[in-house]
Amino acid sequence: MRPRYDYGNAVRVIRNVRNDGTFPGIATGTLLVRRGTVGYVRSIGTFLQDQIIYEVHFLEEGRVVGCREEELIGVDEPWVPSRFESREQVRTLMTLAHRGEVLVAAGAPGQILKVWRDGGDEVIYDVIFHDQTLSVPERALAPLEEATADVH
Repeated sequence: MRPRYDYGNAVRVIRNVRNDGTFPGIATGTLLVRRGTVGYVRSIGTFLQDQIIYEVHFLEEGRVVGCREEELIGVDEPWVPSRFESREQVRTLMTLAHRGEVLVAAGAPGQILKVWRDGGDEVIYDVIFHDQTLSVPERALAPLEEATADVH
């Protein structure tokens, strides 16, 4: 088991990092570092002898957080930022239809379930609208509080 990153390397966290109860002074579940944030490796250790854990200093947040190797990419690796995160409330900017059948009306509220960045330069979201889940491009969504003025 060899570490991919070394001391001082700049890395980007690719998942939101929340307090799992091990970060002192902050409630469990609180967002510590938002995905896409860049930090610097301060030390390298292991957990249960089979996982590499990096102590990463996120300067802008003023936090040092333990990250698993699969949660990190090199700062120079491709990264597509997203406007929304899992669990955020959104509204559609347009009617969503498939083969002429309206699935979701313009302005309908929904909640982000998953963020997909592997479709090139465009972020796609799995969004739940009432009783159905649809994959929706970022350009078709707006924050819940902003969307009503932009509906087409």
